[in-house]
Amino acid sequence: MNLTVVLPDGSARTVPCAAKGSVMDALRAAGVPVRAECGGAMACATCHVHVDAAWLAKTGRAGDEEMDLLDMSDYRAENSRLACQVKLSPALDGLVVALQLDAFEG
Repeated sequence: MNLTVVLPDGSARTVPCAAKGSVMDALRAAGVPVRAECGGAMACATCHVHVDAAWLAKTGRAGDEEMDLLDMSDYRAENSRLACQVKLSPALDGLVVALQLDAFEG
């Protein structure tokens, strides 16, 4: 399966991934420059992505605890998620997310 990540400069990158783990895991494994400082423990907001509107029904929206962390971001939007909290599954093959500037390490 694959997901597409749009980087802050507007370029898009296709990331091959397994139907397991999280979006953050897939981004890191593919060498995408995501900060992800807490390693997926949902203790920061440094893996912040915007989920493409066409995929929100499948990924779901952020829960209360996730939104509390995202409130720290200047880039928070209705479609904001922490990449560590979006769990990959076959239903998400083709998912499109945009890595936010506060999560970009580069």
